[in-house]
Amino acid sequence: MFDGYDSCSEDTSSSSSSDESEEEVAPLPSSLPIIKNNGQVYTYPDGKSGMATCEMCGMVGVRDAFYSKTKRFCSVSCSRSYSSNSKKASILARLQVAGKPPTKKAKVLQKQPLVAKLAAYAQYQATLQNQAKTKAAVPVEGFSWGNYINSNSFTAAPVTCFRHAPMGTCWGDISEGVRVEVPNTDCSLPTKVFWIAGIVKLAGYNALLRYEGFENDSSLDFWCNVCGSDIHPVGWCATSGKPLVPPRTIQHKYTNWKAFLVKRLTGAKTLPPDFSQKVSESMQYPFKTSMRVEVVDKTHLCRTRVAVVDSVIGGRLRLVYEESEDKSDDFWCHMYSPLIHHVGWSRAIGHRFKRADLTKKQDGHFDAPPHLFLKVKEVDSAGEWFKEGMKLEAIDPLNLSAICVATIRKVLADGYLMIGIDGSEAADGSDWFCYHATSPSIFPVGFCEINMIELTPPRGYAKLPFKWFDYLRETDSIAAPVKLFNKEVPNHGFHVGMKLEAVDLMEPRLVCVATVTRIIHRLLRIHFDGWEEEYDQWVDCESPDLYPVGWCQLTGYQLQPPAPQSSRDSQSSSSKQKKKAKSQQYKGHKKMTSLQLKEELLDGEEYGFLQGASDQESNGSASYYIKQEP
Repeated sequence: MFDGYDSCSEDTSSSSSSDESEEEVAPLPSSLPIIKNNGQVYTYPDGKSGMATCEMCGMVGVRDAFYSKTKRFCSVSCSRSYSSNSKKASILARLQVAGKPPTKKAKVLQKQPLVAKLAAYAQYQATLQNQAKTKAAVPVEGFSWGNYINSNSFTAAPVTCFRHAPMGTCWGDISEGVRVEVPNTDCSLPTKVFWIAGIVKLAGYNALLRYEGFENDSSLDFWCNVCGSDIHPVGWCATSGKPLVPPRTIQHKYTNWKAFLVKRLTGAKTLPPDFSQKVSESMQYPFKTSMRVEVVDKTHLCRTRVAVVDSVIGGRLRLVYEESEDKSDDFWCHMYSPLIHHVGWSRAIGHRFKRADLTKKQDGHFDAPPHLFLKVKEVDSAGEWFKEGMKLEAIDPLNLSAICVATIRKVLADGYLMIGIDGSEAADGSDWFCYHATSPSIFPVGFCEINMIELTPPRGYAKLPFKWFDYLRETDSIAAPVKLFNKEVPNHGFHVGMKLEAVDLMEPRLVCVATVTRIIHRLLRIHFDGWEEEYDQWVDCESPDLYPVGWCQLTGYQLQPPAPQSSRDSQSSSSKQKKKAKSQQYKGHKKMTSLQLKEELLDGEEYGFLQGASDQESNGSASYYIKQEP
């Protein structure tokens, strides 16, 4: 093992998709206020039709549907981009050619706006077509995960929390104290030499290493990616003929370094001999460029479109919609995302589908095999099952910080459901979205109340605080049975305060520095460092859009660092005060309803989650729901 030691004193769509045209729009109830934009009709429950113009992209829409209390922006993405680029000239100067994936040089992608639900974001379609909306990526220069973690004593989520990530299922017992062979940078020899170092601290893929022989001296400690090409198990130098040379700073400490290493390394752990091979194998992805898939239409969530894989980075796919001639109309997602399917999926389950104008596949394009896609859990819909009109609670896919009052609008095949957010739906159902019955993004009535989460009531609903019992009576509706929901909680391993890299699902090409701030069963509250809480997102613990610290470095994807102080300062103090007042008001409401909740709880196991050992925040048992029948 130590034969490599050198004692020198110096460092030596497709044809199979639905052929049916878009469904006819049902007649509008005369009692609803109506807004018309360029021929498209939207209902707006509270009847307020004042218009506003987005200060970021110039988009015109219904004022009350605009984002934030100041109504200055049409979406979260525009608000964030405006904060990152306070001067319009700076924004325009950063616009570049569209169609390229994120790189370390922070090339800018030209993005069309992620159109929100058509009632909430009722925007002029002509403006949408005539204006190209761009989002400038924040350069990662100057950000270091190691410095960020060291200076703040942060803890990162372990790699084993991310089974979809490289090495997520074969990380083994890599931990503090493991010894590895790494390049010796404390030398003056012209050739590359190595020395042994021990892991002092782990943060995702990144490890803080200390050269053997430095004892408690941390002056030359350094961070590196354990899966990098310069990290090797002890013994690699001997088998590869590479020299082991002690760092110049400590060469004087021992005269017999070989005996020192034998003593220090006896009984110590190191990486498996085939570690680098496992890393390489775990970074092989089955999706290839030119494969055709069906993916959600980002401008109309109720339907899918055919898209072509343009690039694959770390398992994330840049999909270009098939009709896009200049490849600027794209969509980013992970290969295990529930938003992509094999060609023909929409027709098979009865989902709406937009046919491409192309009459045949382009040369070189081919359909991705069905077995490559995420498999959903089989369900039995023969007995008691979800029905149209049933009420539930659901994460709003266009405002992921909110869990909203929702309704099942259509039951599809194979367990899929079309769901609409109460109070802000388009009259033609074009803003409905598809969740599977086993999705962790839908919840029974009462989930938010019992877990102390703020439930977003229907837009325009005046009877506050919102009470499900009253609402069900008023709407003559029933709640979806609790037993139909997915209550399984895996032992995910996340803890509040852990750092990770997370996709901003409102701008899914961006992967950002993030923190787990709350855990409710399998549901994680993800906070983007440097941004206000209004940008937080609810994400499932097994989401393929969460990654360990160091994932971007490993895969070559661009990491978005925490927002700079200037961006945070640009957010007005008055907005913060209002937000705090609202928070205090909600806390008071929670205390007021606690006694009511106790009276409304039901005994019985069918109202409980299957608890996992990693359920870090349960607010008591958190395994009950309020009664569904008043």
